[in-house]
Amino acid sequence: MTIKTVLITGTSSGIGLSTAVAAARSGWQVIATMRDTTKAGALLAAAEEAGVAVEVRALDVTDPASVEACLAGLDRLDALVNNAGAGHVGTLEQESVEDVRAVMEVNFFGVLHVTKAALPLLRASKGRVLTVTSVGGVIGQPFNEAYCAAKFAVEGFMESLAPVAATAGVHVSVVEPGAVASEFVSNVGLPDDAPEQAGPYAPALSRYLERTRGAFAHAQTSQDVAARMVDLLAAERPAFRVLTSDAARTFVGTKLKDLDGSAVQALTNSWVA
Repeated sequence: MTIKTVLITGTSSGIGLSTAVAAARSGWQVIATMRDTTKAGALLAAAEEAGVAVEVRALDVTDPASVEACLAGLDRLDALVNNAGAGHVGTLEQESVEDVRAVMEVNFFGVLHVTKAALPLLRASKGRVLTVTSVGGVIGQPFNEAYCAAKFAVEGFMESLAPVAATAGVHVSVVEPGAVASEFVSNVGLPDDAPEQAGPYAPALSRYLERTRGAFAHAQTSQDVAARMVDLLAAERPAFRVLTSDAARTFVGTKLKDLDGSAVQALTNSWVA
Protein backbone atom coordinates (compact mmCIF):
# COMPACT_ATOMS: atom_id res chain seq x y z
CA MET A 1 0.00 0.00 0.00
CA THR A 2 1.29 3.46 -0.92
CA ILE A 3 1.95 5.65 2.10
CA LYS A 4 0.08 8.91 1.71
CA THR A 5 1.75 12.25 2.25
CA VAL A 6 0.25 15.30 3.93
CA LEU A 7 1.80 18.75 4.17
CA ILE A 8 0.68 20.77 7.19
CA THR A 9 1.45 24.45 7.71
CA GLY A 10 1.94 26.14 11.07
CA THR A 11 3.05 23.11 13.09
CA SER A 12 5.21 24.69 15.78
CA SER A 13 2.31 24.69 18.25
CA GLY A 14 -1.41 24.27 18.74
CA ILE A 15 -3.66 22.64 16.15
CA GLY A 16 -0.86 22.25 13.63
CA LEU A 17 1.45 20.46 16.04
CA SER A 18 -1.31 18.16 17.29
CA THR A 19 -2.50 17.39 13.76
CA ALA A 20 1.02 16.56 12.57
CA VAL A 21 1.50 14.05 15.37
CA ALA A 22 -1.98 12.57 15.05
CA ALA A 23 -1.64 12.18 11.28
CA ALA A 24 1.72 10.45 11.68
CA ARG A 25 0.20 8.08 14.23
CA SER A 26 -2.50 7.26 11.67
CA GLY A 27 0.10 6.21 9.12
CA TRP A 28 0.55 9.39 7.09
CA GLN A 29 3.93 10.60 5.96
CA VAL A 30 3.89 14.09 7.46
CA ILE A 31 5.70 17.14 6.14
CA ALA A 32 5.41 19.53 9.05
CA THR A 33 6.16 23.12 8.13
CA MET A 34 6.78 26.30 10.06
CA ARG A 35 8.30 29.68 9.38
CA ASP A 36 11.12 29.25 11.89
CA THR A 37 12.39 25.69 12.19
CA THR A 38 14.33 26.55 15.35
CA LYS A 39 10.90 26.37 17.01
CA ALA A 40 10.43 22.72 16.06
CA GLY A 41 11.46 21.42 19.49
CA ALA A 42 7.95 20.98 20.87
CA LEU A 43 6.77 19.19 17.74
CA LEU A 44 9.72 16.85 17.61
CA ALA A 45 9.38 16.06 21.31
CA ALA A 46 5.68 15.29 20.89
CA ALA A 47 6.41 13.10 17.86
CA GLU A 48 9.11 11.20 19.74
CA GLU A 49 6.77 10.66 22.69
CA ALA A 50 4.15 9.31 20.30
CA GLY A 51 6.69 7.02 18.65
CA VAL A 52 6.38 8.59 15.22
CA ALA A 53 8.52 10.64 12.87
CA VAL A 54 7.70 13.82 10.98
CA GLU A 55 9.73 15.72 8.41
CA VAL A 56 10.19 19.37 9.36
CA ARG A 57 10.54 21.93 6.57
CA ALA A 58 10.79 25.70 6.62
CA LEU A 59 7.83 27.49 5.07
CA ASP A 60 6.83 31.13 5.28
CA VAL A 61 3.35 31.18 3.79
CA THR A 62 3.65 34.89 2.95
CA ASP A 63 6.72 34.31 0.76
CA PRO A 64 6.05 32.64 -2.62
CA ALA A 65 9.72 31.72 -2.97
CA SER A 66 9.63 29.95 0.39
CA VAL A 67 6.50 28.07 -0.67
CA GLU A 68 8.12 26.93 -3.93
CA ALA A 69 11.29 25.85 -2.13
CA CYS A 70 9.30 23.86 0.43
CA LEU A 71 7.33 21.94 -2.18
CA ALA A 72 10.29 21.43 -4.49
CA GLY A 73 11.17 17.82 -5.04
CA LEU A 74 7.87 16.40 -3.82
CA ASP A 75 6.87 13.52 -6.06
CA ARG A 76 3.53 13.00 -4.37
CA LEU A 77 1.14 14.94 -2.16
CA ASP A 78 -2.19 13.51 -1.07
CA ALA A 79 -3.40 16.23 1.28
CA LEU A 80 -2.71 19.79 2.28
CA VAL A 81 -3.69 21.19 5.66
CA ASN A 82 -3.65 24.98 5.64
CA ASN A 83 -3.31 25.74 9.33
CA ALA A 84 -0.79 28.58 9.59
CA GLY A 85 -2.34 31.84 10.72
CA ALA A 86 -2.18 34.59 13.28
CA GLY A 87 -4.77 36.22 15.50
CA HIS A 88 -5.20 39.96 15.71
CA VAL A 89 -7.16 42.18 18.06
CA GLY A 90 -7.84 45.79 17.16
CA THR A 91 -10.32 48.22 15.68
CA LEU A 92 -10.13 50.29 12.53
CA GLU A 93 -9.87 53.78 13.96
CA GLN A 94 -6.87 52.85 16.07
CA GLU A 95 -4.77 50.90 13.62
CA SER A 96 -3.33 51.46 10.19
CA VAL A 97 -4.41 49.99 6.90
CA GLU A 98 -0.94 48.41 6.81
CA ASP A 99 -1.81 46.55 10.04
CA VAL A 100 -4.91 45.15 8.39
CA ARG A 101 -3.01 44.29 5.23
CA ALA A 102 -0.47 42.29 7.28
CA VAL A 103 -3.28 40.23 8.79
CA MET A 104 -4.62 39.52 5.30
CA GLU A 105 -1.17 38.49 4.06
CA VAL A 106 -0.81 35.78 6.69
CA ASN A 107 -4.36 34.53 7.02
CA PHE A 108 -5.65 34.90 3.45
CA PHE A 109 -2.89 35.28 0.88
CA GLY A 110 -0.71 32.77 2.73
CA VAL A 111 -3.43 30.15 2.23
CA LEU A 112 -3.64 31.04 -1.45
CA HIS A 113 0.12 30.82 -2.01
CA VAL A 114 0.37 27.32 -0.56
CA THR A 115 -2.83 25.98 -2.09
CA LYS A 116 -1.91 27.22 -5.58
CA ALA A 117 1.50 25.57 -5.38
CA ALA A 118 0.05 22.29 -4.08
CA LEU A 119 -2.85 21.89 -6.52
CA PRO A 120 -0.93 20.23 -9.38
CA LEU A 121 0.27 17.52 -7.00
CA LEU A 122 -3.17 17.15 -5.44
CA ARG A 123 -4.78 16.80 -8.87
CA ALA A 124 -2.37 13.99 -9.66
CA SER A 125 -3.21 12.13 -6.45
CA LYS A 126 -6.94 13.02 -6.38
CA GLY A 127 -6.17 14.49 -2.97
CA ARG A 128 -7.73 17.07 -0.71
CA VAL A 129 -7.31 20.50 0.84
CA LEU A 130 -8.31 21.09 4.45
CA THR A 131 -8.16 24.73 5.49
CA VAL A 132 -8.46 25.70 9.14
CA THR A 133 -10.50 28.87 9.26
CA SER A 134 -12.53 29.72 12.36
CA VAL A 135 -16.04 30.41 13.51
CA GLY A 136 -14.72 33.93 12.90
CA GLY A 137 -14.88 33.08 9.21
CA VAL A 138 -18.67 32.99 9.50
CA ILE A 139 -19.50 35.50 12.24
CA GLY A 140 -17.80 38.88 12.48
CA GLN A 141 -16.66 39.49 16.04
CA PRO A 142 -15.90 42.72 17.95
CA PHE A 143 -12.26 43.83 17.85
CA ASN A 144 -11.53 41.05 15.33
CA GLU A 145 -12.31 43.09 12.24
CA ALA A 146 -9.12 42.35 10.30
CA TYR A 147 -8.91 38.73 11.45
CA CYS A 148 -12.54 37.98 10.59
CA ALA A 149 -12.20 39.78 7.27
CA ALA A 150 -9.30 37.47 6.38
CA LYS A 151 -11.16 34.36 7.50
CA PHE A 152 -14.33 35.44 5.66
CA ALA A 153 -12.17 35.83 2.56
CA VAL A 154 -10.69 32.36 2.98
CA GLU A 155 -14.13 30.84 3.36
CA GLY A 156 -15.49 32.62 0.31
CA PHE A 157 -12.48 31.63 -1.75
CA MET A 158 -12.62 27.98 -0.72
CA GLU A 159 -16.38 27.74 -1.11
CA SER A 160 -15.96 29.04 -4.66
CA LEU A 161 -12.95 26.83 -5.39
CA ALA A 162 -14.52 23.62 -4.07
CA PRO A 163 -16.79 22.78 -7.04
CA VAL A 164 -14.06 23.68 -9.53
CA ALA A 165 -11.44 21.57 -7.75
CA ALA A 166 -13.92 18.70 -7.51
CA THR A 167 -14.06 18.46 -11.30
CA ALA A 168 -10.35 17.56 -11.13
CA GLY A 169 -10.86 15.10 -8.28
CA VAL A 170 -9.69 17.33 -5.42
CA HIS A 171 -11.87 17.68 -2.31
CA VAL A 172 -11.87 21.06 -0.55
CA SER A 173 -13.05 21.57 3.03
CA VAL A 174 -12.94 24.32 5.62
CA VAL A 175 -12.57 23.44 9.29
CA GLU A 176 -14.11 25.88 11.76
CA PRO A 177 -12.95 25.56 15.37
CA GLY A 178 -14.32 27.77 18.08
CA ALA A 179 -12.18 28.57 21.10
CA VAL A 180 -9.17 26.23 21.28
CA ALA A 181 -6.83 25.98 24.26
CA SER A 182 -3.48 26.69 22.59
CA GLU A 183 -0.79 29.33 22.22
CA PHE A 184 -2.88 31.07 19.54
CA VAL A 185 -4.36 33.67 21.90
CA SER A 186 -1.08 34.45 23.67
CA ASN A 187 0.58 34.87 20.28
CA VAL A 188 -1.75 37.78 19.48
CA GLY A 189 0.60 39.89 21.58
CA LEU A 190 -1.98 42.22 23.10
CA PRO A 191 -0.34 44.23 25.91
CA ASP A 192 -1.76 44.06 29.43
CA ASP A 193 -2.67 47.73 29.34
CA ALA A 194 -4.50 47.48 26.00
CA PRO A 195 -7.81 48.74 27.42
CA GLU A 196 -6.12 51.80 28.87
CA GLN A 197 -4.71 52.55 25.40
CA ALA A 198 -8.04 52.09 23.63
CA GLY A 199 -9.36 55.61 24.20
CA PRO A 200 -13.10 55.82 23.54
CA TYR A 201 -13.20 52.06 22.98
CA ALA A 202 -11.69 51.20 26.37
CA PRO A 203 -14.91 50.06 28.09
CA ALA A 204 -15.91 47.92 25.12
CA LEU A 205 -12.46 46.33 24.84
CA SER A 206 -12.41 45.55 28.55
CA ARG A 207 -15.76 43.80 28.28
CA TYR A 208 -14.65 41.92 25.17
CA LEU A 209 -11.44 40.69 26.80
CA GLU A 210 -13.32 39.58 29.92
CA ARG A 211 -15.79 37.63 27.80
CA THR A 212 -12.99 36.09 25.72
CA ARG A 213 -11.07 34.92 28.77
CA GLY A 214 -14.20 33.11 29.91
CA ALA A 215 -14.70 31.46 26.53
CA PHE A 216 -11.13 30.19 26.35
CA ALA A 217 -11.31 28.90 29.92
CA HIS A 218 -13.73 26.26 28.58
CA ALA A 219 -12.12 25.74 25.18
CA GLN A 220 -11.66 22.43 23.41
CA THR A 221 -8.14 21.09 23.14
CA SER A 222 -5.96 21.14 20.05
CA GLN A 223 -5.86 17.34 20.31
CA ASP A 224 -9.65 17.24 19.91
CA VAL A 225 -9.41 19.30 16.74
CA ALA A 226 -6.53 17.16 15.47
CA ALA A 227 -8.59 14.00 15.88
CA ARG A 228 -11.29 15.55 13.72
CA MET A 229 -8.69 16.56 11.15
CA VAL A 230 -7.37 13.00 10.91
CA ASP A 231 -10.93 11.74 10.39
CA LEU A 232 -11.27 14.20 7.50
CA LEU A 233 -7.99 13.08 5.98
CA ALA A 234 -9.36 9.53 5.87
CA ALA A 235 -12.96 10.31 4.91
CA GLU A 236 -14.06 9.17 1.47
CA ARG A 237 -16.14 12.31 0.90
CA PRO A 238 -15.50 14.94 3.59
CA ALA A 239 -18.08 17.67 4.05
CA PHE A 240 -17.20 21.14 2.86
CA ARG A 241 -17.84 22.84 6.24
CA VAL A 242 -16.68 21.03 9.35
CA LEU A 243 -17.33 22.41 12.84
CA THR A 244 -15.16 20.88 15.52
CA SER A 245 -17.31 21.23 18.64
CA ASP A 246 -20.90 21.57 19.82
CA ALA A 247 -20.15 25.16 20.85
CA ALA A 248 -18.92 25.96 17.34
CA ARG A 249 -21.98 24.34 15.77
CA THR A 250 -24.34 26.35 17.98
CA PHE A 251 -22.49 29.60 17.32
CA VAL A 252 -22.26 29.22 13.54
CA GLY A 253 -25.83 27.95 13.41
CA THR A 254 -26.94 31.33 14.75
CA LYS A 255 -25.55 33.00 11.63
CA LEU A 256 -26.68 30.46 9.07
CA LYS A 257 -30.35 30.92 9.98
CA ASP A 258 -30.14 34.68 10.67
CA LEU A 259 -31.51 36.16 7.45
CA ASP A 260 -31.55 39.80 8.58
CA GLY A 261 -28.48 39.78 10.84
CA SER A 262 -30.38 40.76 13.96
CA ALA A 263 -29.58 37.61 15.94
CA VAL A 264 -25.84 37.91 15.33
CA GLN A 265 -25.83 41.61 16.17
CA ALA A 266 -27.73 40.99 19.40
CA LEU A 267 -25.22 38.32 20.34
CA THR A 268 -22.02 40.20 19.55
CA ASN A 269 -23.33 43.52 20.93
CA SER A 270 -23.75 41.75 24.26
CA TRP A 271 -20.00 41.06 24.32
CA VAL A 272 -19.11 44.74 24.41
CA ALA A 273 -22.16 46.71 25.56
